[in-house]
Amino acid sequence: MDFRWDILAEYAPFFLKGTLLTIGLSIASIIIGTVLGLLIGLGKMMRNKLLALPFSIYITFFRGTPLLVQILLIHFAVVPLFTGGTNAIAAAIVTLSLNAAAYISEIFRAGIQSIDRGQMEAARSLGMTHAQSMWNIILPQAFKRMIPPLGNEFIVLIKESSLAALIAAPELMYWGRAMQGQYFRVWEPYITAAVIYLVLTLSLSFLLSRLERRLATE
Repeated sequence: MDFRWDILAEYAPFFLKGTLLTIGLSIASIIIGTVLGLLIGLGKMMRNKLLALPFSIYITFFRGTPLLVQILLIHFAVVPLFTGGTNAIAAAIVTLSLNAAAYISEIFRAGIQSIDRGQMEAARSLGMTHAQSMWNIILPQAFKRMIPPLGNEFIVLIKESSLAALIAAPELMYWGRAMQGQYFRVWEPYITAAVIYLVLTLSLSFLLSRLERRLATE
């Protein structure tokens, strides 16, 4: 295999910019998706089935349709409704956040429901409101159990951010496709992109494992 190091060096600055944007997209989507996921998960757990129905429909839609379709819909249909034109980076963040929220909401729901109901009853008997009991008693315990599945979802989110290249968001995979189109080479751009994605996911896995061990000792 003839590996062209010269074109890899030429595209190194572009891969760096793409990697930074990939990290930015992932962090923004993780933060927004986690907040939305918590709210949606709590909404789905409401005892009033009618009020919980919209949250169930949301989860079903975003978990049951391809992320690629969601990106195209939001990029070409939803974003132009608010901005008057397309914006690839905004569409990528919105889509990844909404998609991740659907999965994270189920993680939160399962984590919260795994805590014995006696914990909530004990907190309420001490005079706490339902919200105070959830925030101070239930969520801290549930969060420790949710770290592994949340970590898996965050890793998936980093990899799925590569689909933003299809709407011309200049992230990592976009520049890999650009190199491949210019030089008609396959190994150099895609192996480079794969290695960078691997480094990102391994780094996140390491940080999450450290956090899990630290919380386990508390």
